[in-house]
Amino acid sequence: MSMGIPARIFATVLKFSPASLQNRLWKWWYQRISKAHNKVDFRFMNYGFVDENSPILDPEDEPYRLFIQLYHMNIRDIDLTDKQVLEVGSGRGGGASWIAKSEQPSSLIGVDFSKEAVSLCNDWYNQKNLDFIVGNAQDLPFDDDSFDIVYNVESSHCYGDINKFVSEVFRVLRKGGYFCWTDFRDEETMKKTEEIFHNAGFLVQFKKEITDEVVEALDMINDAKKERITELVPRTIRRSFETFAGVQGTPVYDSFKSGKLKYYRYQMIKEN
Repeated sequence: MSMGIPARIFATVLKFSPASLQNRLWKWWYQRISKAHNKVDFRFMNYGFVDENSPILDPEDEPYRLFIQLYHMNIRDIDLTDKQVLEVGSGRGGGASWIAKSEQPSSLIGVDFSKEAVSLCNDWYNQKNLDFIVGNAQDLPFDDDSFDIVYNVESSHCYGDINKFVSEVFRVLRKGGYFCWTDFRDEETMKKTEEIFHNAGFLVQFKKEITDEVVEALDMINDAKKERITELVPRTIRRSFETFAGVQGTPVYDSFKSGKLKYYRYQMIKEN
């Protein structure tokens, strides 16, 4: 498989592949994105969020406001101060870095299956309460009852087995711990995903569809995002990267506009 594989073909192969192959395909794809795009100023890969209750940001974080607001929205109702926190799917680490700085957990570990992404994060960020390690969301490398809070932002749609991921989150959370999740699904898949949350043992405290706020953010950042992709991403994967990034006119963006895909936020608790 070449780096220029069309995004539509990649998505079709994923759709009809078993879970084990899906994991390998996503890992292959994501590793190549990490290798192709190693600039320190490209710290976020999410779609962004327009927020009426937006956080106050330091000047150095202001250029990333829309992306940070998605993280803030996901965890804003939870007190992270002095807590042990895990991000599953930490990507390029921008969200974890901001949360570690602004919310002051005692520790925040970002786990990601891309060795390249983890290596970049460990080179980029030097915060005493923040670490990044390589790991599989479906087989988390932690003991039972290790964390007070687990959060997951726009990552789980890449996982081959959501049941394993959710059961692993439940396992590593302490009783009374919170699971904060945000991602996109079609309506039928979201119903099944919510059943998985319940079957694992989580109590859903809050849920909301946030598609409009995400699409508004995509529209606001579209031109700048296309310009940065043109500047920094090799031509061979540029169109595929635009699809991955939700640029206007790509299949993901069009699915949001048509209602085929919707974006959701869930806040859950592992009951005592």
